[in-house]
Amino acid sequence: MPRSLRLSDADNLVLAVDVLNVGDSAGGVVAKARIPRGHKMATRPIAADAPLIKYGQTIGFAREPIAAGDWVHEHNVYVRSFERDYIFSSAARHTEMIPEANRETFMGFKRDNGKVGTRNYIATLTSVNCSASVARFIADEVNRSGILANYPNVDGVIALVHGTGCGIDVKGPAYDVLKRTQWGFATNPNVGGVLMVGLGCEAFQIPRWMKSYDISESSTFRSMTIQETGGTRKTVEAGVQAILDMLPIVNAVHRTSQPVSELVLALQCGGSDGYSGISANPALGAAVDLLVAQGGTAVLSETPEIYGAEHLLTLRAENREVGEKLIERIRWWEAYTAKHDMQMNNNPSPGNKLGGLTTILEKSLGAAAKGGTTNLRAVFEYAEPINERGLVFMDTPGYDPVSATGQVAGGANILCFTTGRGSAFGCKPTPSIKLASNTFIFDQMREDMDINCGDVLDGVSLADKGREIFDEIVRVASGARSKSECLGYGDNEFVPWSLGATM
Repeated sequence: MPRSLRLSDADNLVLAVDVLNVGDSAGGVVAKARIPRGHKMATRPIAADAPLIKYGQTIGFAREPIAAGDWVHEHNVYVRSFERDYIFSSAARHTEMIPEANRETFMGFKRDNGKVGTRNYIATLTSVNCSASVARFIADEVNRSGILANYPNVDGVIALVHGTGCGIDVKGPAYDVLKRTQWGFATNPNVGGVLMVGLGCEAFQIPRWMKSYDISESSTFRSMTIQETGGTRKTVEAGVQAILDMLPIVNAVHRTSQPVSELVLALQCGGSDGYSGISANPALGAAVDLLVAQGGTAVLSETPEIYGAEHLLTLRAENREVGEKLIERIRWWEAYTAKHDMQMNNNPSPGNKLGGLTTILEKSLGAAAKGGTTNLRAVFEYAEPINERGLVFMDTPGYDPVSATGQVAGGANILCFTTGRGSAFGCKPTPSIKLASNTFIFDQMREDMDINCGDVLDGVSLADKGREIFDEIVRVASGARSKSECLGYGDNEFVPWSLGATM
């Protein structure tokens, strides 16, 4: 018998775990059409304009009358505005914390400011796209030389380049976001040394940036511009020498036993499918609950991908102020998309839809499960320093590289990424652990996936899978390489959010 799931007693839909062919029975209803795996079938007649219910929540509205046994997808579903009751903080509850003496540990790099890294990189950052090639030349020259073999505590030299830095309003939001993002990466605990490379005439001036954060040149922070140094070749030579000078200092830091409360876990999902919200995402949520109980931090993001589920987060807001700040960001996104002739329901990608997701509301309800069940303790703007423990939220786009860049700038030192369609992603300097929502994609992309959550569909409990994920987080934080690291991903995924007009 093909498997199916009804996720709530209130649902008028059933999820096809396996393909349902015409005549197959699911939940006491006979399929009138072929229902692909991960897709939905109506379990009772649904009138035109009536809500479609999954997870006990509205995921859309019937475009036309839908009969019991019909396939429910884009052809007969639409999205419109409807009221959601936020009831701020009504479900907030005390989180039972594990006593400090009983908390688990990992092997990390303790920094002078008290933060703890899971990796120890030297980063070449750029102020502008015009210096991107030189920054890559510098990093490539050091990595090719073989000299890093003499510095076993250094994970590598990475070039974090971007496509902006000029043609922007130096008093506007584009400058402010880039300023915060660059500072966040320069001070991320996974970075032991920084070389900042500029052209010299760009809008994003390195001296101004340094002054705003009271940065001074030091043995582990150097800056230079191509124009002042004398051109490409001389800048590459000077940059390589600056890194060679840093290497002994950065290498002098060793891994030591540190409490897992020092982990700041970024939560991402990409290439989601109909299984994501019932396997990988809630399993990651169970791991988040374990981390929070240990005093750690988890960062939920991707604001367009919690749209339609934000009322479930405001219920758990630590206080009304936190809940209202989240809703303020939702309203900003509604206005932002309208200004650019878009709509929030543009978010589900063709791959999401092939995997069974029909609307942004359905996608968001599954995505929000990554946050577990503890209180929402704070809401941060993009790339702001994360200074609260527990479950927090950062306002970011749903586009994974941009979202993860903001989280790492905020201080995330490890990342978990769930996928149903098979996203290819890495995130230097922060290791990324890939969680497959179904066994098919885990087997199909075994070299890319770290953990198979598809066995949740076969009866493995979310609690057990959450523990498996938590243990993998600790293992990777202690130095074990994730699959994306072994493949070399992460250099090209530094993508700061670009706001405003390009002049």
